Amino acid sequence: MRTRVDRIRDVLIGAWAVLAIVYLFIPIFVIVLFSFNDNKGRFNFTWQGFTLRHWKDPFAVEGLSDAMVTSLSIAALCTVISITLGTFVALAIVRYRFVGRGATNTLVFLPLATPEVVLGAALLGWFLTMSFARGFTTVLIAHVMFTLGYVVITIRARLEGMDLHIEEAAQDLGANQMTTIRKVTLPLIAPGIVAAGLLAFAISIDDFVVSNFNAGQTVTFPLFVYGAARQGVPPQVNVMATMLLGLALVLMFVNVAIQRRAARRDAALGPQPARV
Repeated sequence: MRTRVDRIRDVLIGAWAVLAIVYLFIPIFVIVLFSFNDNKGRFNFTWQGFTLRHWKDPFAVEGLSDAMVTSLSIAALCTVISITLGTFVALAIVRYRFVGRGATNTLVFLPLATPEVVLGAALLGWFLTMSFARGFTTVLIAHVMFTLGYVVITIRARLEGMDLHIEEAAQDLGANQMTTIRKVTLPLIAPGIVAAGLLAFAISIDDFVVSNFNAGQTVTFPLFVYGAARQGVPPQVNVMATMLLGLALVLMFVNVAIQRRAARRDAALGPQPARV
């Protein structure tokens, strides 16, 4: 039987969780709110009234659209490359035994544990030593390097929770290793791949420190915001940030809906014979 103390404890824990979530979302609420601010000058730091004029022309600020396109391009390419490399690295670490496996497993964590300012400075020194012109390519290389670890860890966690007997059954039915990976392993770890891709995209488009060291003349969205903050962040920046937030929420809900639909379909069909 639940006592009164138990019920009070549950209420307090729930209230504490709600307060923590509200605290985490306060900056996001401010960003969305001030995208509708009718500011009268260059600064958008105090509420002066409601308006939709900033949403009618979100690219009114010179250079904002180019910076956003650059960030989206780098994030998209970084996500594709990181997922491609990270999936095979995770498969190699979890499924195979090879010389240097333990060292590889450890080295994956190093970019995650290294402070970004140290990572950015080290990459800058390497690019200068190699006489590599800084720009779009160097930013992409840097983003792939520090997002790859997150992708490997996310997909590896999915692989370690997967039943090996499913792959063994596919191979017993005549499938070779590549067919097993393509038709059995990859579909089963698809939710992990999607989660890793969303994480890599968010980290890439949000990065400032590493990009600041290695961007050269290339201006990403975070670099544009940093430069604009010296003279007052225009409301259009809040508009673009709110659009990105809305896009991320839509993709998240679509992913959840697809996974729930697949789960309901599998539950309705029951166990099915493997086809390889």
